[in-house]
Amino acid sequence: MLRWLRGLRAAPEIPEAAWQATLAAYPFLAARPAQDVARLRGLSARFLQDKEFNGALGFEITDAVALAIAAQAVLPVLHLPGGLAWYDDFVGIVVVPSEVSTRRVAVDEAGVVHEYDEAIIGEAREHGPVMLSWPHVQEGGNAEAAGPILNVVIHEFAHKIDMRDGLVDGCPPLPAGFAGTRTAREARAAWMAAMAPAYDAFREQAVVAERFGGEPPWLDGYAASSMAEFFAVACEAYFVDRARFGREMGTLAPLFDAFFRPGR
Repeated sequence: MLRWLRGLRAAPEIPEAAWQATLAAYPFLAARPAQDVARLRGLSARFLQDKEFNGALGFEITDAVALAIAAQAVLPVLHLPGGLAWYDDFVGIVVVPSEVSTRRVAVDEAGVVHEYDEAIIGEAREHGPVMLSWPHVQEGGNAEAAGPILNVVIHEFAHKIDMRDGLVDGCPPLPAGFAGTRTAREARAAWMAAMAPAYDAFREQAVVAERFGGEPPWLDGYAASSMAEFFAVACEAYFVDRARFGREMGTLAPLFDAFFRPGR
C-alpha cells in the first residue's frame, strides 16, 4: 500500500496512471483549476507518507483505496496556511467494508441516559484515527446523483479541522484578521453570525420537509443534528459543487471562501 512512499524525506510524484484513475473516479477533483490539481497531487503524496492506512473487518487496503482517500482528504486544506499540519494530531486511517454499528450514550434534557446502537459510515476522533466505509468513499465522487451530495471523506476531515481548537462546534480555528476582524473573539462572532441563522433556516426547512412534505433541503438531513454536523455536511457540498453551494447557501459561500481560500 504505497509503502515505498513512507520513510522517504521528499515525497516522489504519484504515478501518472494511478493519479489519472483517481481523477476519473472523482470528477470534482479533476474539474478544479490545473494549478490546484497539481498542488493536490503533491500534497496527496505527502499525506500518504504521513498517514498509516489499515483495513478492518476483512477489508484490504490497496494503492487505489489509499490514494482516493488521500486526494479527497487533502482538498479542504489545499490552500489553508499550514496545509497538512491541520492533520498532524493523528496518523491512523481505518477503512471498513461497509457501515458499522457503534454504541452511543446520550443524556436528554431531563437528565435521562439513553443507550442505543447507531450505524455509521465514518467517524473522526479528536487526536485519534479516522474511520471510513469504503463503499461510501466510492459514492463520494458522484456529484450528479439525485439527492444531496454525500462525501464521507470530506465530512470526516472537516470534523478534524473543526476539532483543532479542542471544540467540535462548527467553528474551526480562525486566523488573525479573519474577515476583517481584529481578535479571535471577533472572528468567532463573525463566523457564528453567518453560520447560526443558516443552520436555523436549514433545520426549519428539514422539519417542514419531514413532517409536512415540504421541499427537502439540498444538504443532507444529517446536518440538522448539530452545528458541528452542519459544518461538516456543508463542507461536503462546498468542495464537491462550489457553484451550486453558492446558489443554495449564498450567505455561507463567502464565509467558506474566506476561510478555505480557494484560488490562493
